[in-house]
Amino acid sequence: MVKVRVWDLPTRLFHWLLVAAVVGLVVTGNVGGNWINWHMRLGYLVFSLVLFRLVWGVLGGQWSRFSAFVPSPRRLWAYLRGTGDGHSVGHNPLGALSVLALLAVLSAQVASGLMTDDEIAFTGPLVGLVSSETVSLASWYHSEVGKLVLLALIALHVSAIVFYGVVKKQKLVRAMVTGDQEAPAPLPVESHDNLATRLLALGVWCCCAGVVYAVVSVGSPG
Repeated sequence: MVKVRVWDLPTRLFHWLLVAAVVGLVVTGNVGGNWINWHMRLGYLVFSLVLFRLVWGVLGGQWSRFSAFVPSPRRLWAYLRGTGDGHSVGHNPLGALSVLALLAVLSAQVASGLMTDDEIAFTGPLVGLVSSETVSLASWYHSEVGKLVLLALIALHVSAIVFYGVVKKQKLVRAMVTGDQEAPAPLPVESHDNLATRLLALGVWCCCAGVVYAVVSVGSPG
């Protein structure tokens, strides 16, 4: 077994920033009060991170691309039957589905948050652009459905990491910190993780942040 660079620095930063932001969202959302302003800011950060990951899924390092880890039905079935890859780099098929599910749920949570009105301390920036029925539906989904689905997916994700660490001895957390993962020879293709890649990622994230600013500004008065 030899080490191979799997996760480029932009992917690792995305992962840990998203973890910190989601934890902050859960805390500020439950505390409420003046903390709701930080809840809103963290929501905008998650918005930019999700947009970044969608773009980076096309432009990023080899194993960060959707084309490299989204499983075909045949590969997923083989993995579930235990006849697939015994040890592979990047996301395994179930891990890939977990990533896609988290991105989908986070996208829905961000979209509903932009149209949420709790009638107390928070009004989403797009509330004035949609009907009252849409605001009511978005508010209900954001606080009653999406939050619970997201927490369930996070719990499942963490449980899977613990399982793979304890039972299969795969150090997934360390790989997401260092970027390197053990793989059998012959070496798989490594992810590019150089200065040019990192500057490209910074440019992509700045563009995504600009999109978030534009979306939020659409519903802002004046």
